[in-house]
Amino acid sequence: MAETEPRTLVDAREESCPGPITDLAKAYRRSKVGDVIELWATDPGVKADVRAWAAKTQNEVVSIEDQADKVVAVLKIHRR
Repeated sequence: MAETEPRTLVDAREESCPGPITDLAKAYRRSKVGDVIELWATDPGVKADVRAWAAKTQNEVVSIEDQADKVVAVLKIHRR
């Protein structure tokens, strides 16, 4: 994935379940095929939730990374 691709940033830090996935779903509804969504969250359960959401919607988890202050998940939209 090229670093120059535009991204939609979803900042769901300090939200607990189901907040981060609800925010991701809202961004998804506004997205188009080929878009990239970057989700920031502090709820550690978001890692499993993002994987399950991507499998259910048939979209791609590009990466999930633990950073010092948040989890960063990057998803590529393949299906609407």
